[in-house]
Amino acid sequence: MNMIVAVDNNWAIGCRNSLLVSIPADHKFFRQETTGKVVVLGRKTLETFPQKQPLQNRTNIILSSHPDYQVKGAIVVHSQEELLDRLKAYPDEEIYIIGGESVYRMMLPYCSVAHVTKIDHVYEADAYVPNLDEDEAWEITAESEEQTYFDLVYRFVKYERKG
Repeated sequence: MNMIVAVDNNWAIGCRNSLLVSIPADHKFFRQETTGKVVVLGRKTLETFPQKQPLQNRTNIILSSHPDYQVKGAIVVHSQEELLDRLKAYPDEEIYIIGGESVYRMMLPYCSVAHVTKIDHVYEADAYVPNLDEDEAWEITAESEEQTYFDLVYRFVKYERKG
């Protein structure tokens, strides 16, 4: 299973239910990685999308604790157990965990690859993911050159679970 996320220097991912920053190359990378694949996200993350609609050209699996929650064009599950059971139908390498914080934290133990866009900046934030640089179970296996978007410096980093 894959995780895909953009983080700042403190591994922050969002503030007040929105992304910290919008970088076109990061969005392009996200589209390239996830198109045609399975994306797993929480209800609050879905509600940040345009028209609160599932992502096109992907199988969207939404995790919501609300028992009556339904989303046209998406699969809705209501527990980690139900989510894991539903994911058995798909190849592991085609599953991408895309947020938010609670879904990343819940599903990180099941991920073997993490695609992290590291933004060299510190933002005001209220949502974070675990720092993989401090986790002995993960190692960097690929890293892009530094890139810039206006005055922001960022790079794409691929982490893989050891062993």
